[in-house]
Amino acid sequence: MPIEIEAKMKVENFEGVLGALREKGGMELGSWVETDSFFDTRDRALLAADKGLRLRVAVDSNTKKSAALLTHKGPVGHGALKKRQETQSGVADAESMGRLLEQLGFVQWLKYQKRRQSWKIDECRVELDEIPHLGKFVEIEGPGDAAVMKVREKLGLAASTLLKASYVAMLSDYLQERGESKSEILL
Repeated sequence: MPIEIEAKMKVENFEGVLGALREKGGMELGSWVETDSFFDTRDRALLAADKGLRLRVAVDSNTKKSAALLTHKGPVGHGALKKRQETQSGVADAESMGRLLEQLGFVQWLKYQKRRQSWKIDECRVELDEIPHLGKFVEIEGPGDAAVMKVREKLGLAASTLLKASYVAMLSDYLQERGESKSEILL
């Protein structure tokens, strides 16, 4: 099974990272607005097992074309970097897939949007994400710890705190701390 290996760091802005990406030969892949819908059972069995079921619709900022993915994420492993099993498949009709998941007993419990700019450098993919209420983050995903940490250093982020929490967990905490019961956070 594919394993996602990533470093996630919060940043004040993207200027330094963008400068380093351009200077070090990074290749811009594009930018999207992504809508992520998270599903779970009524008793939150996936959350209790540190797993996730996500339906993502990504709309290309330039072409306005959309693509959808259904993703299962396994529990986060031990170590400095976030590592977890990830299985995903393209979806032709996101709305129908959402209904299908509900018919199977899953409930959509949080839906949020983010802006994402994607880059490729060395063996890694670098995501510059902006999430409502949370701020700006850089994710570096690669084939192994060494490749991810090398790019992290190359981008001037070696001193930045590594985060293992998912955006959905951070948003859930944000809402809970404020006593809000929103199930959608849109741009």
